[in-house]
Amino acid sequence: MDRAAREEADRRFAEAMEATGARDPRDFYRQALKDLKESNPAGYDRAVGHFQDVLVPAIASGETEPLGAWREYGRLIAEVTAPGKTVEIDETGKSRPYVPESPLERLVLHIPEERGRRAILVSLPPKPSLAQRATFELLVRGKQRVPSG
Repeated sequence: MDRAAREEADRRFAEAMEATGARDPRDFYRQALKDLKESNPAGYDRAVGHFQDVLVPAIASGETEPLGAWREYGRLIAEVTAPGKTVEIDETGKSRPYVPESPLERLVLHIPEERGRRAILVSLPPKPSLAQRATFELLVRGKQRVPSG
């Protein structure tokens, strides 16, 4: 991956976040990759390869929309972390199968097949509804109360 492509991809992503108010998932994804490197080296290699060979070039060239591309990257990380299904949660708390074209206002979670394992966050909406916050707290954090604020 060349430096100019990385800088252009970062610039396009920053512009998209600013224009939409979207959250920056990169620190979360970095931590997920760090965990993946220890638990599943082959999955880690797949995710890093996708980042270098697909994600950055596609965003830098303008071939793909940056926010959706990063959300798909988060989904890839979740899938190699734990087999399962990815769902989206609308503002009312209704769940449906995830589709890449879903609006940014949807909470996206990956639900592992393994019983007892918590959901994996893929992306948070810019301003989660109370139902989305409650779903996140319960399924991802294992808490039964939504923090105020």
